[in-house]
Amino acid sequence: MLKPAPRDPAARARLGWLLLTLALLLPTLPLTQFTLSTLFNSDTWLSLARFAAGFLPPAHDGDFLKEVAKETATTLAVASAGLCLAMLLGAPLAFATSRALDDHQLTAVRPRRTVLTAQSLLRGLMVWLRGVPDIVWALLFVRAAGLGSLPAVLALGLAYGGMLGKVYAEILESQPRAPAQALAAAGASRWQRLCWALWPQALPELISYSVYRWECAIRASAVMGFVGAGGIGQLLDSSLKMLNGGEVGTLLLVFLLLVGLSEGVSRWSRRALERDGGGRRLLLAGGALTAFSLYWLWPDWRANGFDWRGLPRFAMEFLPPDLSAPNLRQLGQGVVETLAMSALGTVLAALMAMPLALPAAGRLGAAAKRATRLLLNMLRGIPDLLWAALAVLALGLGPAAGVLALALHTAGVLGRLFAETLENAPPQAEQALLNAGAGRVAAFCYGPLPMVASQWLAYTLYRWENNIRIATVLGIVGAGGLGQQLYLALSLFQQQAAAAIILAMVALSWGVEQLSRALRQRMG
Repeated sequence: MLKPAPRDPAARARLGWLLLTLALLLPTLPLTQFTLSTLFNSDTWLSLARFAAGFLPPAHDGDFLKEVAKETATTLAVASAGLCLAMLLGAPLAFATSRALDDHQLTAVRPRRTVLTAQSLLRGLMVWLRGVPDIVWALLFVRAAGLGSLPAVLALGLAYGGMLGKVYAEILESQPRAPAQALAAAGASRWQRLCWALWPQALPELISYSVYRWECAIRASAVMGFVGAGGIGQLLDSSLKMLNGGEVGTLLLVFLLLVGLSEGVSRWSRRALERDGGGRRLLLAGGALTAFSLYWLWPDWRANGFDWRGLPRFAMEFLPPDLSAPNLRQLGQGVVETLAMSALGTVLAALMAMPLALPAAGRLGAAAKRATRLLLNMLRGIPDLLWAALAVLALGLGPAAGVLALALHTAGVLGRLFAETLENAPPQAEQALLNAGAGRVAAFCYGPLPMVASQWLAYTLYRWENNIRIATVLGIVGAGGLGQQLYLALSLFQQQAAAAIILAMVALSWGVEQLSRALRQRMG
């Protein structure tokens, strides 16, 4: 008599987690006005297909292509100049706040209260700088002092300055402490400890992260034109409003080329760092690029006449923030809507990414792998704010468009990550199951899938953390959440209400950061 097949010991736990996840997601559907019929309704996808068909053929008029080339150069110059400003801001902040250079961390000297207070204030400043999204900084500068590329550079400088200050400090703190302790015991100054103990060790990692941030800055500067901050995004905003599909098609191709360029430069820089003198050459190349960027942008800055005198007056209009009960209730609704958008968009993205990861990992043949990789590159290559603008045109105003935008963009990111984990998974377990007579589906489900499931979950949670921040600004183009409340408040000159919304954005960003750090420490 044959014995019954043993049950999967983890089946009950998996079912429980699945049911809990579904129960938590159910409230997000009414909150975001997104229904499953929207996702599975053929009319929705036919509408999107007809809308996308309007992008063909791409516009190739000579005058338009010249304008595109000019604004593309402006976008690259904005990213480079903005990153330079961010480094000029972030490096001193990291130097002042890094615990790896503190006397009381390296020696037995008691810390001075004034030093600790100053460092706490500087860390709070960095939280504020990076907590306000870069496009919100750009929107504020445009409203305060005028249109053009300078608001975009300032926005990137402030937002990325806070990020670089935090990460640079953490990179210094991750280096071996013995050399700095030896110099501190010998009486070396804080600057000497940096130059002779930490800088030589940390330089490759500092350069690598800076190049990664330049890649991110290109994506960010490409969409800042939606709020009037110049570059290729401003051309795209005009083409979308005029419903000129051919121009939109051309600009989408340029977006994808920009993303490919930035990723190519990032890969080249990582290889350069592995060679002798590569770091020095990268620093020289970065300096030359920054000089050219300033040369390119200067005529635009001089012509637009940025009104610096208007900044203090504009800033004072935000004080005090409107924390009245009606405004706080509305603000709470915006926070809940933002969180719901991010959660539902991330889950839908994961559900789309899982089946796409199989062909992208080469499990269905070389042709399917190339086609799926191309699709994933297109999904993640188009910035999330641009997906939101397109989704608003297809589905109308509201958070449902934000959910769809997050789902499409994040599916491209997760699909690539999921595929890479599948390719790196050891094949022995799956091959043994196939040799034992198991079917391909069963061999996959009990072979590589359990090995990559934890990584897939970790990647999904990480993207949810990012999507919470992204969801706060999608409303700038009409896709609901806190961004839509902010854009409406600024349009109605309700600066005090806008200040309360910005505070909520910073608090939400800080809360997500702290929760993520706690989870990483617990998992580590």
